[in-house]
Amino acid sequence: MADGLEKLERLIGYEFRDIKLLERSVTHRSWANEEVLFRDEKQSRALQNESLEFVGDAVLGLAIAEQLFILHPESTEGDLTLMKHHLVSTETLARIAAAHGLGSFMRVGRGEERTGGRRKQALLANTMEAVIGAIFFDGGYSAALSFIKRMYSEDLRNAVSGTSPVSR
Repeated sequence: MADGLEKLERLIGYEFRDIKLLERSVTHRSWANEEVLFRDEKQSRALQNESLEFVGDAVLGLAIAEQLFILHPESTEGDLTLMKHHLVSTETLARIAAAHGLGSFMRVGRGEERTGGRRKQALLANTMEAVIGAIFFDGGYSAALSFIKRMYSEDLRNAVSGTSPVSR
């Protein structure tokens, strides 16, 4: 997995001090549950990405809100909310993750593999949030913000004040 993680680091443009954070961020619970001997639930949770996803969701929300506020100072709270809602949606996260090949780095269990888990929007979006959480814990908010700005550069440029990006 080490070669794959190094390739993923190059792809996302961030080099981890603690590579275990990146490894955990791409580990779906289905893989962790299959790999942990004797189904040790506590150990399985320590390997999977759900808690990193939780933190990444919060960091992403803050970073997108901050960037929208800076880019659209004339916008109302309602306009900013509509733009943010679209940018942090499962659909947008999955599209960005897929465009960067994140699915090929995900560790999923056999069942998820058989059912196309690497292409599922929810799994891609959750993994993207987990990667953001991992970067946050490894390098702080500024590192996570830089990553988000890079991944979202086009989407942030195309966010339109005064209209819902969802309805465009």
